[in-house]
Amino acid sequence: MSLEVGDSTGSGMAPGSDALGETFYPLYERLFSEDSEFVVDVERKLAQARMTDTVELYLSRALGIGFISGLLLWLLGLLLGYAIFATGLVTVDTLIGMPLQNQALIDLIETVKVPALVLVTGLVFGAIGFAFGFGTLVAVPYSRASARKREINMLLTDSVSFMYALAVGGLNQLEILEAMANAEDTYGEVSREFQSIVQETEYFDVDYRTAIRKQAIETPSDELSQFLTDMLSIVNSGGDMESFLQDKKEKHMRTAKQQQETTLETLELFGEMYMTLSLFPLLLIILMVIMKIMPDASISNMMLYMTVYALIPLTGLGFIVLVSTVKHDEPGDGYLTSGGDDRRIQSAQNSGLLDLGLVEQFTGEHSIFDRIKNREGTYETIQVLRRPHVFFRDNPLLTLALTVPAAFVVVATAMANGSAPTSWDGLVDNPVWGTFIYLYVPVYVTMIPLAIFREWNVRSRKKVVSTLSEDLRKLSSANDTGMTLLESLKAVAETTNGKLAREFEMMHTKVNYGMSLTEALTEFNNKYHIPRLARTVKLISKAQEASNEISDVLRTAATASENHDDVERERKSRTMMQVVIIVMTFVTMLAVMAILKTQFLDTMAQLNPGNGAEIESGGAAGGAAGGAAGGSSMALDIDTNLFSMLFFHAVTLQGLLAGFISGYIRDANLLSGLKYAIALVTVALVVWIMVG
Repeated sequence: MSLEVGDSTGSGMAPGSDALGETFYPLYERLFSEDSEFVVDVERKLAQARMTDTVELYLSRALGIGFISGLLLWLLGLLLGYAIFATGLVTVDTLIGMPLQNQALIDLIETVKVPALVLVTGLVFGAIGFAFGFGTLVAVPYSRASARKREINMLLTDSVSFMYALAVGGLNQLEILEAMANAEDTYGEVSREFQSIVQETEYFDVDYRTAIRKQAIETPSDELSQFLTDMLSIVNSGGDMESFLQDKKEKHMRTAKQQQETTLETLELFGEMYMTLSLFPLLLIILMVIMKIMPDASISNMMLYMTVYALIPLTGLGFIVLVSTVKHDEPGDGYLTSGGDDRRIQSAQNSGLLDLGLVEQFTGEHSIFDRIKNREGTYETIQVLRRPHVFFRDNPLLTLALTVPAAFVVVATAMANGSAPTSWDGLVDNPVWGTFIYLYVPVYVTMIPLAIFREWNVRSRKKVVSTLSEDLRKLSSANDTGMTLLESLKAVAETTNGKLAREFEMMHTKVNYGMSLTEALTEFNNKYHIPRLARTVKLISKAQEASNEISDVLRTAATASENHDDVERERKSRTMMQVVIIVMTFVTMLAVMAILKTQFLDTMAQLNPGNGAEIESGGAAGGAAGGAAGGSSMALDIDTNLFSMLFFHAVTLQGLLAGFISGYIRDANLLSGLKYAIALVTVALVVWIMVG
């Protein structure tokens, strides 16, 4: 079998793994036939994952890795079996559970039972090792194909809108295919599928009808496969491509809304699941506390520790993983690359903290550029020191470079001067203050600046798309009057307020000073690098290269933007209910913990001030019950400080996790949960200061 793909993301194998595959190729030939359904399925997934390995070599390599891992675990199993059975750590008195009359058979069984158990243990471990090694490697193309399918389905609606706009702009079928193939910076995996079509026609002398048919079979997305198949029928019949793309655009917009509805319904189900999952540790803690104060119950503190410090975090992390299976962030980084020779724009998305911009591209060519670079570095440093808030707004994660050492210094200072407890007993004796020093101070010092600057960054960038749909409509109307796109930008900027209008004015000014409109649009997009904005800018810049009369294209972009706004509003409204459920679940847990502390533990401690003293059973009921026993007594051993600390830590951990879960459900970004986490743990701190 052979495998042909137009591009590759790499197989991820080690350099010497080909030799491993060749070594185990005879085993592959013995185990698998050429028409095996499993082999055919793996070959298809390799193509869908754009991995360049042939299926024979890939499966041979998987067999080799499975053999090595199986051999290692087989040896481990033998050693473990010997340690358990041969040394007598675990005795095996009954093997088959039935009486035997033949003494010779009994002696034989007694002789071989321990070696047999050791051998079976080794075989079980070896089988597990082989299955793990072989299965892990075979799962890689399935996982990559699934990830590509998800991204293709998410971007397909905007991709079809892009192709429709190009058709409206007057491009023919081949030009549309080439434009999609060149739009990898915007349409990601969808563009790579069209790259395969274009490469088949350019390098392998295949007509584009055959290339489309082949890609419809190989693509991992059923939706894209159906689209390519329908496109092929239009191409073969000579139908109207523009009408076809318009119908497909409307269909996929409806499909996107339906998929969004399904996702939101699933999240609502997860919200109900979260109430049950997060309250389970609370019920477990209550049960163990009640059992702890009973005289005959044997509940160790370790079980409480495991519940608070292991079960609660694992429950929260597991729920985040569960939500991530249905909720995904928007694909793409929002950056565009210029098709021209402007090296500044091409490198914009790769510029780092120490990158000085355009001069980096020319240093070493002439000495003057080296001097400019030195001056530029000094200038940039002065600008950062003069306006550090703007620098941290643009790079919010860099606040951690200052706040993490500051938090460490504060905690270390508190420990050094004796303000913070330095032992477990000290923390138990003063749980609120100790937890504040060791947990709340680092949380506040690191998270509050990060949350502030991140929210400032997100809000400042999103202001530019708040009026995008309306301004695109205005651009379309201006273009309808006969104005060029550049003149339309100026007209809208003069009659409209808002951040986007100011950017239109700046683009007009840049073009008047010699920059091309495409480069001005690209530079504007990279300044904000929002994936949604990038797709709109890509559509407009490509269309204006073909014609100045692009009012239909602008209306298409406005329609796509309005559809995105509708989906976003629905998502915000529905996810807000999930956030409310999560917050109310935390408030419920906090209230129950506070009541348990004040109304139960404190009351029991008041009944037993000596902590271990005996409470005599008295009264008529006590006398009747203890008449025969001679006066029973119950000893209570309640460490209220320990329980108070564990309750406080439980609600604090729950608050942190609930905050990050809320942010992830809201915006598909964990950092979005910083503000929720800070608010919830602050509520927990205030409540425990009053009750703890």
